[in-house]
Amino acid sequence: MIKPVELVIFDCDGVLVDSEPIAVRVHAALGAQLGWPLTEDEVISRFVGRSSVSIGEQLTERLGADTAALWDKRFREMHEEAVDQGLAPVDGLVEALDAITLPTCVASSGSHEKMRHTLGRTGLYERFAGRIHSATEVSRGKPAPDLFLHAARQQGVDPAACAVVEDSQYGVQAARAAGMRAFGYAGGLTPAEWLAGPGTVVFDDMRRLPELLAAG
Repeated sequence: MIKPVELVIFDCDGVLVDSEPIAVRVHAALGAQLGWPLTEDEVISRFVGRSSVSIGEQLTERLGADTAALWDKRFREMHEEAVDQGLAPVDGLVEALDAITLPTCVASSGSHEKMRHTLGRTGLYERFAGRIHSATEVSRGKPAPDLFLHAARQQGVDPAACAVVEDSQYGVQAARAAGMRAFGYAGGLTPAEWLAGPGTVVFDDMRRLPELLAAG
């Protein structure tokens, strides 16, 4: 018997805040500057949904540790500047949150510092304060299930009663590996076919999320 949903776990970038286009543009620009030319599609495939540690491992393997460290430093600076110039919640997200009555939390590959900045800039931080979890708290980032299992433990909810809202291929893989229901948001950068899989509902309008959650 399938358990009713007791907790909705939201990814941050691309699900709560519309920051993925910024990150993709910055990574593509840095690649051109630092010796690893990447198209935006390649950035999406390699980096979107991954933790900074995982991205750093790819950069180190390709470019060496010094260049990887420089890339990370410049990315943080350029991303923060772009966020300050203009970042909004994902379209329809506020309406969805207003209609969802289930407990919620955030579990993101980003750091707490980054989430304080992006969620704060968009007026969403207070909605989740005290219920925000980062991949920096676990040993393995997505697509491993560790972060989502950690969030469920911290919130005191059985993983089988959790629903994860994700926008990346690595995120939905992590949710499935954790034994949780996955809701793959295809209204952003990731193609819908990258999100599809067992136990996963793919949708492209965040306003539909409350009804999809209610349907189980």
